[in-house]
Amino acid sequence: MTRLARATLLVGLIIWTWQFARAPMGVATDSVLHLPNLVFHEAGHVLFGLFGRFMTVLGGSLFQFALPLGLAIAFVTQRNPFGAAVCTWWAGENLLDVAPYIADARALKLVLLGGRTGAEVQGHDWEYLLASLGWMRFDQAIGVGAHRLGLLIMIGALIWGAVYLVENPEESQTGPAD
Repeated sequence: MTRLARATLLVGLIIWTWQFARAPMGVATDSVLHLPNLVFHEAGHVLFGLFGRFMTVLGGSLFQFALPLGLAIAFVTQRNPFGAAVCTWWAGENLLDVAPYIADARALKLVLLGGRTGAEVQGHDWEYLLASLGWMRFDQAIGVGAHRLGLLIMIGALIWGAVYLVENPEESQTGPAD
């Protein structure tokens, strides 16, 4: 049963990844994962709030990406590579979620949490971050790069999960060994 559930999940993630890859950047913000991702984004601002303004602002996107990676590490330490692969996929999906935010740093047209655009509220996280670094002119390139890196991470995680299922048919039926 576990093997069938894992295979089904993997197929679903492959289909979802294919849909993300074929769509323009920004589609991930319309997915069912966007709101849970947003909770972790906002929590990151609070968690990094002790480290100054720059880290407080960066902390949202940083924690949004790092939390699934931390969970992947936890799964690896628990000898559950399939769970780690799924969490790694989620980390990549979070880069797709953040990418349009980065690319919007100059335009400030993205509708934010309060229902207004960055231009209406005098900027947003990535406008501040890129302006602070003097990288504002690279907003589109960095956003596209984050999107592409996210897709690569997602694909790599899917390959990892598929290889695990193929190479460990008996273990994936009963779960990881103790």
